[in-house]
Amino acid sequence: MARRTIVVDDETWEVYPSGRVTTYPRDEFGLMFQQGTGPERRRRFTRYAPVGNRSPDAALVELSERQLVQLFRESQPAWTAPEGAYGAR
Repeated sequence: MARRTIVVDDETWEVYPSGRVTTYPRDEFGLMFQQGTGPERRRRFTRYAPVGNRSPDAALVELSERQLVQLFRESQPAWTAPEGAYGAR
């Protein structure tokens, strides 16, 4: 599984494909932004439509850091997202 690291507002976040399958499995992918481990871990989720490669791992690699930061700013906290099980904090 591909993984990237970005810095947003002086905080380091790891970025992974979320693995969530939508009704458009080759046109839309989920991304998970994660910071920390254990009970203090924070997660955020978003979806995006890749322009180039249609494989989640390859599409993540193709994104620039600027694009990842923009997707982070559009993401939602885990407790508000289906990928985060709505409320599993």
